[in-house]
Formats: sequence, structure tokens, C-alpha cells
Amino acid sequence: MAKDVIIACDFADAAETFAFLQRFTGEKPFLKIGMELYYAEGPQIVRELKARGHQIFLDLKLHDIPNTVRKAMRSLSRLDVDIVNLHAAGTQAMMKAALEGLTRVDGSRPLLIAVTQLTSTDQESMQKELLIEKPMDEVVLSYARNAASAGLDGVVCSPLEAGKVHAVCGEHFLTVTPGVRFADGDIGDQKRVTTPARARELGSDYIVVGRPITQADDPVAAWERCRRDFCSGK
Repeated sequence: MAKDVIIACDFADAAETFAFLQRFTGEKPFLKIGMELYYAEGPQIVRELKARGHQIFLDLKLHDIPNTVRKAMRSLSRLDVDIVNLHAAGTQAMMKAALEGLTRVDGSRPLLIAVTQLTSTDQESMQKELLIEKPMDEVVLSYARNAASAGLDGVVCSPLEAGKVHAVCGEHFLTVTPGVRFADGDIGDQKRVTTPARARELGSDYIVVGRPITQADDPVAAWERCRRDFCSGK
């Protein structure tokens, strides 16, 4: 499985997104389109970026009753994205319904992955606010097992949990991991973080990197640094 860096395009609108991407004159980076940009621009932003040759992780984190999620995924399946996600907390019934909706008539579909616990959530907030008293690792692994049982392709988790997820769900079960920062950078609002090189060592298949690339003085150089550290281990 080829590892890769996914750039989180958390921009306010299409103009800001395209201004950023015009710096990349060579290889087209893998992009994450999240709520902020998708809600501002709608599905057309996805179509345009696909037309320009980018792979897309559509990060909308669906979480609703199974029937609603099934119908929403049916709509998203028309966008030809590469990865879609939802919240594992929605239960196996919701995840199975999502797979049904996402699968096209010809049997093809994007990869579907489930968010375990957000990397902005730590043990204390999980216990005090979400009333989940189990240790973080145990919760993440339980959610990952549920996702695997429902037929999903992988999970979103912290790099700190990636190897443990592979140990219980198999090497081919994807781990897509945000919460990645350079050792000399600011961690921002993330709690469970590590570096690109360490994420590779821990077993991440994809790392999602936003501000360390998008807010860098030279975003292309920052992206290339991430890829060297994560993809080649140098």
C-alpha cells in the first residue's frame, strides 16, 4: 500500500483554494475537502478539483439515522471522490447503510472510512464531556472493530493508534491520520499529535496535514518535506 500525504484544504472559498493550488506546478497533491469549503462552494468544487487531476478525500463526517446517511451517501457517490467518511459512533447499522448508499449500480464506490475519536479530543474531555470512561485506545479500537465488521475500508484515528488498529483489524485496513505536525511547529488545537516520520513508524497509511503546509511560507516545500519524512522515511 503506497503511503501519501493528504493536504487539508480548509479554505473559505474556491478562489482561496485555487490561489493556493496554483503553486503546485508539478505533481498534483491528494486533497482533503472538509465542511468549510464544501458548505461554501457545494459539489462543484469537488468536480473542478477532480477535473484538475487531484485525488479527493471528502471529509464531511456524516452522522445521522441510517436511512438519512444511506441517501446522503447515494448523492455523494455521484461525485467520483476517492475517500468519504462518517462517524463510527453512528453504529454499525448506520455504517452498513452508508455502504449501501455509496455503492453504485456497477458495484464501484469510493473508499469509506469511519472517524473514531477526533484528534482534538483527549482522555479528560472524552470522560468529562462525552461520558466515555474507557481508555482512549480501547475506545478507538472498539470503534475500529465495529467499522471493520460493518465492511468499511478503514478509520480516521490518531497516528498514536494506527499500529494498534492494524494489529486488531489487519494490515490492509486503512488508517488515515490527522494530528500531524512538524517537530518545530505549533500543534494548534490538536491534542494527540506526532510528526510525519513518527506517523510512518507507527503505521499510518495516510497522513492529513493542514496548517503546517497551507500556512507555510513555501507550501510546496512544506508538502515535499512531509512526503520525504512520511513516504520515504528519510
